Amino acid sequence: MQFTEIQWRSDLYDQEIELRLELLRVPLGLTFSEQQLQAESSDLHFGMLDGGRLIACAVIVPLSDALAKLRQMAVATTYQRQGVGANLIGNIESALQGRQCEAIELHARDNAVGFYEKIGYRKQGSQFIEVSLPHWKMTKSIRKFADDVD
Repeated sequence: MQFTEIQWRSDLYDQEIELRLELLRVPLGLTFSEQQLQAESSDLHFGMLDGGRLIACAVIVPLSDALAKLRQMAVATTYQRQGVGANLIGNIESALQGRQCEAIELHARDNAVGFYEKIGYRKQGSQFIEVSLPHWKMTKSIRKFADDVD
């Protein structure tokens, strides 16, 4: 498996949209508008490839120089529970550290909280409803310390 940054409106981006539609949007009766896709042009898109096929993806929205929001993470059904998601997030964290990011936040669906907790994310505040499902705000510090080796 290979980690990659996905360029907006590339062939891999098209695969990303299909994966996100299949796993995250269609089950809720949602699609993407052209306006929503256009708004993603300034976001960072990352994925995991297996034989050139996108099997996992996530969108990173820069909120400030030091803070980013992870959203719309999806792992193809046949690759779930095999460490692909944790591998993807670990690579994203490293990529963001290289861009001087210090923390990541996300809104986790209630059924994904355990996954994020296992990789170091912590719940913040109270449960809330987003896209008709229970969610939790979660955060993780990824700050590199002065004694870290590059």
